[in-house]
Parts: sequence; structure tokens; C-alpha cells
Amino acid sequence: MHHLHFSHAFGELTIIKVKVWVRDRNFLMLSALVLGLLWDGAASYAESLIFPALAVIMTIAVMGIRKDALGSPGKFVAYGSAGIAMTYAVHGSFLLALSHLFIQDHALWSGFVLLAAVPPAVAVIPFAVFLKGNTSVALMGTVGAYLSALLIAPVVVLIFLGATVLSPTKILIVIAELIVLPVLLARLLTWTGTARFLTPIRGDVTNWSFFIITYTIVGLNQKVFTSQPLSLIPVVLISFAATFLLGWVIEFSARRLRLNWDTTVSIVLLGTLKNYGLSGGLALSFFDQRAAIPSTVSVVFMILYIIWLDFRHKGMGTARMSD
Repeated sequence: MHHLHFSHAFGELTIIKVKVWVRDRNFLMLSALVLGLLWDGAASYAESLIFPALAVIMTIAVMGIRKDALGSPGKFVAYGSAGIAMTYAVHGSFLLALSHLFIQDHALWSGFVLLAAVPPAVAVIPFAVFLKGNTSVALMGTVGAYLSALLIAPVVVLIFLGATVLSPTKILIVIAELIVLPVLLARLLTWTGTARFLTPIRGDVTNWSFFIITYTIVGLNQKVFTSQPLSLIPVVLISFAATFLLGWVIEFSARRLRLNWDTTVSIVLLGTLKNYGLSGGLALSFFDQRAAIPSTVSVVFMILYIIWLDFRHKGMGTARMSD
């Protein structure tokens, strides 16, 4: 009898743990990363879901942003300028400098130039939301960086590669599909009252959308990691430095400038995350498979870095509660 009670209690505890795991963002992202590295069978079928999933994430994230997030024109200029500075003056320059020093392969160099040229990941905004960053800084910084990318991105590629593969039209399409439309849809859902019905499942929809995106990107590029892993060492080191090391430097600098923690979070995201989908797609379209390797490896480090930031954020929150 006692054995039956124990088995029943153990079964209930296991079910509770599974329910917690399938709703935990870090667990899902890490699982998607491991699954993509081990099995790429469904990645090609899920490829068409990447943009819709990202649009869903953006819509849900913007639903949680206050109407006054854009603030005054002065704030838009200040935060937009910060986004431009972090994306290009800091992150882009860092990538170009390290790849110039350590990359000899022309295809890999081309991939890093494309990474330096593209604007930040649009996921900066939802990441800022769930990391409790300053959403105004994240939103306006991202918009400012994308608007500046219409001019800066093609010029960077032209100077370093002598190519014109990154046209303003491609960037405008990304702005329309992944920033403008989600903002409009979020406002429509809020205005019609539909948003309140979505609120209870916002977290789960966002987490599983990230699972699909992470698995698909890693799975599509599985062979990059398994075919010649030793040749990836310079790329891995640069990708690590451009996320974890650069993120630490930005955070340290923000502390010295006495910036608020929520603002620091958004500044760190703007200065460490790039639009890897855009850079990888351009690399495959206009160069070759090797040129897409920097974007592919960087995606893995982006995932690990976001998980690390989330753990740190939760740890800091626990520390504050105990003070």
C-alpha cells in the first residue's frame, strides 16, 4: 500500500516537473540547441516557420510595451543614436577588428563583414522584455539602428568586400515584416480587447516560438558543426568574444557611467546581438556555404548568451529579495 502511494506521489511529482520544464524558456532553448546539433530531420520542414514565429514573438513583446514607450522626439533621437553606436561603432567595429586579425579564409572574412554590416537582431526587443530591460531603449535603439542600416550596411559591405549585396530594399523588407507589422498588429489586438485573452499564454507562445526558431537554425546548419569542427576554432573564439566578452565590457562601462540596470540590459543586447538570419541568408545567396559559418556559429553563442543573461538576471533578482 505504501509502495502504491509512493509510486503515485512520484508520478505526480514527475508530471509537475515536466510541466515546469516545457514552460521554461532556458530549458526549451537549450533543448532546441542540443536537438538541432543531434538531429536535423525536421529543420528543412520548419524553415518556413522562422519568420512567422519571429513575427509572433515581436507582436507579443510589443503588446507588453506601454503606449508612451516611444516617448518624446528627443528620447527617440537619444535612444536611436545609442542603438546606432552600439550596433556599428561598438559591435561592428569589434567584429571587423577581430576577424581582420585572426581570419585568413576569404569566405569566412566575408561572413564576418556581413555580420558587422547588418543591423541588430529584432529579437533584441522581446529579449529586453523578458530580461526586464528598458523596453523604450530596446525599441527605439533597434528602430534607429535599422534606419541607419539603410545607409551604413551597404557602405560597409562595399568598402570591405567591393560588393553591393546588401541593398536598402532588403533592410526595408525586414523593417516592414518584423517591426512595423508586429507593432500595428499588437496595437490592433490591444484596441479590440483581444490582447487580454492572449495574456495568460503569452509566455508559452513566446518560449515555444523561440524553440522552433532555435532548433531550425541550428538544425539547418548541423553539418557546419560536425564536418570540420577544428576549422571552426577561430570563428568560435570570435563569436564568444563578440557576445560574452564584449557584453561584459559594455556592462562594466555602463556601471562606470552609472546607468540603470534596465537600461544597461538593453544597451548590452543592442551591442552584442546581430541579425544573423539576414547575414547568413546573404552569405548563402551571394557567396558560399563557408561565408555563412560566422552567422551560424554566432547564433549558437547568442542562444547560450541569452540563457546566461537570464540565469544572471534571476540570480540578481533573488539576491535583491534576500537583501
